[in-house]
Amino acid sequence: MTTGTVSETGSPQRNRRPNRVLSFLRNTWRGLTSMRTALILLFLLALATMPGALLPQHSLNEGKTQTYISEHGWWGRLLDATGFLNVYSSVWFAAIYLLLMISLVGCLLPRSVEHARQLREQPVLVPRNFDRLPHKASATVTASPDEVLASARPLLRGWRIAERSEDSGVRTISAEKGFLREVGNLMFHFALLGLIISVALGSMFSYKGQVAVIADGSQFCNSGPLAYDAFTPGPRVDGTNLAPFCVKVNDFTARYLANRQPTQYESNVEYQSGKDLQTGQWRPYHLEVNDPLRVAGDRVYLLDHGYAPTVTVTYPNGEKRTQTQVFRPTEVSTYFSEGAVKFTETPGITDPVEQRKKQLAVTGLFAPTAAMQGKLLAGSTNPELRDPVFAADVYQGDLGVDSGKGQSIYEIDHQMIAQDRLHRVDRVNLKPGQQTKLADGTAVRFDGVKKFASLEIAHDPTQVWVLVFAIALLLGLFGSLVIKRRRVWLRAKPAADGSTLITVGALARTDQAGYGEEFTKLSRALLTATRGKDD
Repeated sequence: MTTGTVSETGSPQRNRRPNRVLSFLRNTWRGLTSMRTALILLFLLALATMPGALLPQHSLNEGKTQTYISEHGWWGRLLDATGFLNVYSSVWFAAIYLLLMISLVGCLLPRSVEHARQLREQPVLVPRNFDRLPHKASATVTASPDEVLASARPLLRGWRIAERSEDSGVRTISAEKGFLREVGNLMFHFALLGLIISVALGSMFSYKGQVAVIADGSQFCNSGPLAYDAFTPGPRVDGTNLAPFCVKVNDFTARYLANRQPTQYESNVEYQSGKDLQTGQWRPYHLEVNDPLRVAGDRVYLLDHGYAPTVTVTYPNGEKRTQTQVFRPTEVSTYFSEGAVKFTETPGITDPVEQRKKQLAVTGLFAPTAAMQGKLLAGSTNPELRDPVFAADVYQGDLGVDSGKGQSIYEIDHQMIAQDRLHRVDRVNLKPGQQTKLADGTAVRFDGVKKFASLEIAHDPTQVWVLVFAIALLLGLFGSLVIKRRRVWLRAKPAADGSTLITVGALARTDQAGYGEEFTKLSRALLTATRGKDD
């Protein structure tokens, strides 16, 4: 007896192991490519995006994220270590994304093949027992079965029909309609897959940057990341192949309500790209909020504005240096701002060491409509330029710009003050045209203020595909919800007395409200068409 025995080579055990592995892989693949799994992964993907909206992210605001970590101690460090503060670059988010795409592909391809096979096949045979159908009707006419089918054909125009003959002269019609329902269903899921892939590719090859451009004809050219005040590239963007174009900001206009709420921002700009960069031709454009300039595949948005004071320094030898520097708003409603105008080169000094000791910075607060408390600038009462005041602190010494460390354009390096290498030599409130004189004879004059426009440049190479797939997704969803998949059968059976018994039955492939009414109208038309011919 050999049943249950094992050979000396142990081949039965070795044969079972590959079978178990293949069975495990097959079951895992079936589970992963099921529609239930795809829906679960889609839900998990939506759930995984919530931390990215609720928690600060390294990719959006590094300073705010580090503050959150320090304020929340071990909990903040745990969230950072597990990727919740960098959701869209985390391993677990990428895993959900990838599994969802695999699940959708594995689910949709077999369904597409099956649907294509059904389209090539003829409608199913007429059932023998119509009593089991939820919708049925019958009538007896004097016409022959051939005449019955001839009368039914025009009424079933637009249906996929198959006519068949049975024993004893019985003629039948099988009709189906609503195949576009499954087409819409497949279209919805393929569009969803395309949308996911487009968003993923877009995040990899997109970039976004912000820049403040003074609205006096100053230019911004998309030459590289260093041209921006803030630049956020995608993982596959190194900043060397940005779309070449230039924008010139000629003016900026802001309109406000009585409660200081802005109603409109607009700016007249000019731009050039492509051949215009060689010919020097500028093309005009009226830039407004939510009406971006589209140039060279990028979008230029008008986000906000602010003020840029102009300061002129007259040195003891009579030479002058003038700079206009954007200031950072600290109160958005009134544009009370802070900033620093730095002069790093002093004319007449050639020694680099002495040059660093004679650098100058004019830093402080600016109010477009000043609110004074005695001699102190307390704030601004209005965002418009009605009574501008610059509360300036003048510093002389080493600004630390040559230390090799990055430095904010809005403030000075306070470590230089702590090291006694930078000293405040004056504090004064200046209105446009006023000046102050330092002990060494240097004059600092507040010439006035200009507006600047805050622009955002966004590049997304897949935005058109995202729109296409979004529209296809909605169309597919509409088709899958509205179109009904249904079947109708007709049997014409001749009787011994020369009459014909017509039986009509129908079945909806999916639960659809109102199909009973549709069948009643169709069956009445099918049963009365032949009677009308007889009459």
